[in-house]
Amino acid sequence: MSALGEASPAERHRIVAAGFAREAAATADWTAQTPVPEWNARDVVAHLVEWFPSFMAAGHVVLPAVTADDPVDAWAQQTASVQALLDGDEAGRDFTHPYVGTSLLRDAVDRFYTADVFMHTWDLAQANGRRPDLDRGFAAELLAGLSSMEEVLRSSGQYGPARQAPTDADPVVALAAFIGRNPEFAR
Repeated sequence: MSALGEASPAERHRIVAAGFAREAAATADWTAQTPVPEWNARDVVAHLVEWFPSFMAAGHVVLPAVTADDPVDAWAQQTASVQALLDGDEAGRDFTHPYVGTSLLRDAVDRFYTADVFMHTWDLAQANGRRPDLDRGFAAELLAGLSSMEEVLRSSGQYGPARQAPTDADPVVALAAFIGRNPEFAR
């Protein structure tokens, strides 16, 4: 298991969100195309700040609404809200979502949101021609977990068809290809 994989959900979020923040701060063109064909760089941030509060609200947890008018500021606001949730006393309580069942709140955030932020960090970096410095061990762990439920993922409509990763691809690129990204996008 990687160091990131061994971190607590709160610490993993802190690390992953900071990596995304670095990519947001380095983004020069918010209209740049991402590896997600229908999204530009701004849309990656908008996706993350829009879907997660709705997900949490379905389980009766309220996060402040954030708009992506200023993507860097929106990301900072979202990160602060989620981190406060993970660092707070409520993190260890049950969270029941109508579609994914019941788990500890911190585990639901970790499984559904932090993992998504990790994967979308690659998209944001790629939009402006960068390869992000993502934890390869954690990428391999995510890839193994997602691979074990590939049929469910593909049928959800939230992941495109897997792409062929180069045989020498590191786990980050292999994960990106698995979730439907062109592994050669910004090369």
